[in-house]
Amino acid sequence: MADSKNASISPWLLVLAGRPGTGKTTLAKALVQTTGACYLRIDVVETALLRTHTEAGPGGYFVTHGLALSNLCLGNNVIVDAVNAVPEARAGWAETARGAGARLVLMETALGDQGEHRRRIESRTPDVAGHRVPTWEEVQNEPWVSWDEARDGERHLIDTTSASQARETALALLRIV
Repeated sequence: MADSKNASISPWLLVLAGRPGTGKTTLAKALVQTTGACYLRIDVVETALLRTHTEAGPGGYFVTHGLALSNLCLGNNVIVDAVNAVPEARAGWAETARGAGARLVLMETALGDQGEHRRRIESRTPDVAGHRVPTWEEVQNEPWVSWDEARDGERHLIDTTSASQARETALALLRIV
């Protein structure tokens, strides 16, 4: 894996998308430990916005785009951990990568076993002060627009049933994409 600060190699922007509870944060943290990339988590940004009594809405994504761009322009690789439930949320990442001359890698985390997904949601506790994790009912009722590669960009589907296998798959994709 290339040094994340090697100026002769274009940095990469890895965007992890997926419903809550599918393993985005677990995978992102494992990848950050291995690659040394900058880690940007939308939950942290949105929770901070809510603390200022500002509705997060698309603002959390705009702030995260700006943070990603500034890090990419410094030559840092960046991993973004965000649900990206709708095309509008996904659209800004390609522009962010282009703005820094970075390579964009999109991965969607998923669980094939709905029972395991529910178990993960129901056993979660917040790991960010002030953040509220969604209930299973909220996750089921949240809008989610299926990925369309023509509209949203090519993405790699990562089965996160096994955290270690998901990490190895993601690392292999980062090396070849």
